[in-house]
Amino acid sequence: MKLMERVKATMRVKRYSLRTEKTYCYWIRFYIRFNNLRHPATLTGHEVRQFLEYLAIERHVAAATQNQALNAIVLLYRHVLDQPLGEIGQFSRAKRPQRLPVVLSHQEVMEVFQHLSGSMLLMASLMYGSGLRVSEACRLRVKDIDFSRQIITVYAGKGNKDRTTLLPPSCVQPLHTHIQMAEQQLNARLEANATPVSLPYALDRKYPNAGISLAWQWLFPSSRPCFDERGRVVLHHIHASAVQKAVKYAMRSSSLTRPGSCHSLRHSFATQLLSQGTDIRTVQELLGHKSIETTQIYTHVLGNGFAGVRSPLG
Repeated sequence: MKLMERVKATMRVKRYSLRTEKTYCYWIRFYIRFNNLRHPATLTGHEVRQFLEYLAIERHVAAATQNQALNAIVLLYRHVLDQPLGEIGQFSRAKRPQRLPVVLSHQEVMEVFQHLSGSMLLMASLMYGSGLRVSEACRLRVKDIDFSRQIITVYAGKGNKDRTTLLPPSCVQPLHTHIQMAEQQLNARLEANATPVSLPYALDRKYPNAGISLAWQWLFPSSRPCFDERGRVVLHHIHASAVQKAVKYAMRSSSLTRPGSCHSLRHSFATQLLSQGTDIRTVQELLGHKSIETTQIYTHVLGNGFAGVRSPLG
């Protein structure tokens, strides 16, 4: 088996997401090309350090990007080659900028929503009302919505973790309508020899009809079929870039005076929960943050530390 095939097989055994698989393969190929196509088994920690420093100093990548490349290389040596990586030592780290998130008020969000409609409005509402990442909103399936308990289950979120979050009451009726439309579209596809939706891992082998069952349908499907990693024609979910483009256009069309994005809706969800007195641990769980420190950044946005302080200008 060729090296990159072994890399992919290893990640699939470990249940890495397809997105992570593509990203790690990109960095491993980049690392090999950087070292003049030498086999990684012949390289040492010295070459790894040089590569990471090249990314930071010459390519000016973000700190998260440099860490991503390092994680890919660690996986290559530890789990694919089964070879000690050796001592990398100190290397130049890409600087992580300390920026506060862009947060919108409820009134600003409502104004942005006036410039959205249909599926885009519903997805934006879920990002703001449930704290979903744009990728998580795109990957929602019919079965992930629990109307009786008023929760949404997010599967394989960031870090490949599952979690539950709130189902906003205002989204219940639009979601019911949207699911009815999804069922009508599925029935029409069934009459025309339906293209199945893409499924995680080997689920289609265990449940051959899952790809054409209503429960597994994407809430927000792509407009056209595509090929999966095994060359089969499947229906995938809408691409995140389409949602990002629509939301950014809506924000530019509103009276906002600062740049925003889909993630600003998630930031606003967290900040407004904290301002209502919601426990920070609860907010951490709803957002799916691994560390409480990530959630604590929203307390800085609230600015409660300046309560009672008056400017000398009056």
